Amino acid sequence: MSETPCIGPSRREWLRRAAGGFGSIALNAMLADLARAESGSGAADPLAPRPGHFPARAKRVIFLYMTGGVSHVDSFDPKPRLVADGGAGKTIGVDNFQGKPGAFTMYLKRPQFAFKPGGACGTEVSDLFPCVRSVADDLCVIRSMTSDHTNHYEGTLGMHTGSFSFARPSLGAWVSYGLGTENRDLPSFIAVAPRVPYAGSQTWGSDFLPGFHQGTHIVPGPEPIANLRRRVPSDVLQELELGMVAVANRRHLDARASDPLLEARIKSFETAFGMQREAPEAFDLSKESDATHALYGLERGRTQGFAWQCLVGRRLAERGVRFIELIDTGSSHNWDAHGNMLDHVPLALNVDRPIAGLLKDLKSRGMLDETLIVWTTEFGRTPYNAQPGATGREHHHQCFSSWLAGGGVKGGIVHGATDEHGVAVAEGRVHVHDFHATILHLLGLDHERLTYRHAGRDYRLTDVSGRVVREILA
Repeated sequence: MSETPCIGPSRREWLRRAAGGFGSIALNAMLADLARAESGSGAADPLAPRPGHFPARAKRVIFLYMTGGVSHVDSFDPKPRLVADGGAGKTIGVDNFQGKPGAFTMYLKRPQFAFKPGGACGTEVSDLFPCVRSVADDLCVIRSMTSDHTNHYEGTLGMHTGSFSFARPSLGAWVSYGLGTENRDLPSFIAVAPRVPYAGSQTWGSDFLPGFHQGTHIVPGPEPIANLRRRVPSDVLQELELGMVAVANRRHLDARASDPLLEARIKSFETAFGMQREAPEAFDLSKESDATHALYGLERGRTQGFAWQCLVGRRLAERGVRFIELIDTGSSHNWDAHGNMLDHVPLALNVDRPIAGLLKDLKSRGMLDETLIVWTTEFGRTPYNAQPGATGREHHHQCFSSWLAGGGVKGGIVHGATDEHGVAVAEGRVHVHDFHATILHLLGLDHERLTYRHAGRDYRLTDVSGRVVREILA
């Protein structure tokens, strides 16, 4: 899609035609400033689309994030031995619990949801996700994920930024920094979330990367983006006002070299102007067919729920948004099932059909091959508990499940495995850094070369580790 910059030849030509009430001297000075602004910034547009380090398999990412820690042994990692031993009340010795090292004797807890094979591949998925199970042939299920922290904040931060302790740029911001955007009328990175997750806005933050790579937070509802409508009576008047603002901003920036916050604000003004034209149409689902609404399980006219988020995600992908994150819920009423595993049921109902619909919709439109779908959570849940007969599960970062689809990964496969009870990774370990390295690789980015110098050091998403999981690449 062609760019529509806020400052360009069409504006200068329009200003000449609209000179009307302006003195010629003031107008000529303004046009000269616009020309200087163009020559100084146009050639080095930081959001211009750029090629990666090598040919990409995917053009974009739709990142599906389930907040709170989905239980792997109740969703994508079947454990017949856990069913048997948990039902018999057996115990197991573990060397840590809830992040605390030591020698603990725990009671095994059997899964409460049956697993069945899905698709021609026969990948087993639990009854929590019957619709996702139906598209198993498109899924690359990773059953050997592992993380570094057992707390929600740190686990969420790590999954999004690669850092479990300090604020760092998010995955979406790194992708925007590395590849730019395909549509300057929409942000390169959009996060659609009804509430803020555990790590707050840092989940879509840019930290030390230029601020215009930060994700734009969209809240589902009748007005997803507040204050989007122009306040002046005509497009012509707004164009003139923004032209004058652009000149003033550029003069201000020229007098304050290397001011990243100011540069980010200028870029945000330019993007916001384009969004006034494109965003209302992108979020307007009224022209989507009844069949499409039914595919996602979305009631016509409804503007909340994960079904709305997934359909909007597809529309944003069609319009060139580079990284789209869909977060199902926030830091409360999520998958954190300490008290009762049956709390997973309504949360799964919210996301199961929409996710399957998204994959089917992208595939039918020929978009799945160029769109990488990522499904994950911050960690898993314990296959055991401290008390016999406990109805819930605790945090478990030692192993959990995620999956990828489309965008250059093998479909219908399972990578890695956990032990017979789902306590630890048995083979094919995939750390969060490996997960990130693989996502970047599929986008044509070398995780070791995608760096940014800050405070005298070259930083990267994967810190000083990470490997591409080549076994899952198509």
